[in-house]
Amino acid sequence: MAYKQALGRWGEDRVVRWYLRHGFEILERNWRCSRGELDVIVRRGPVVVVCEVKTRSSNAFGSPAEAVGWQKQRRIRRLAAQWLSEQERTGAVRLRFDVAEVVGRDLRVLEAAF
Repeated sequence: MAYKQALGRWGEDRVVRWYLRHGFEILERNWRCSRGELDVIVRRGPVVVVCEVKTRSSNAFGSPAEAVGWQKQRRIRRLAAQWLSEQERTGAVRLRFDVAEVVGRDLRVLEAAF
């Protein structure tokens, strides 16, 4: 279990660096509430991105992004709505949902994945 947690943390670190290189501000990492967790929340201008990070050591069991099915997407949307409701903000934001998959040393961010 410790290996999986370390691998997941390593993948999230890579994804956060990717967003920083692309001009995003990190708002949250591993935001939790009683209903679940959001991996990474970033912002660039009026766009707020909720990113689900999936890290695997290989594609032996399929693409990591395939693990983000409709049920997981629905859960992430609900969690994002709760997160947004708790934020003090002025003006409108555009919300985008990305999925980042880290396989071995490869990183791919699927922007507007759902």
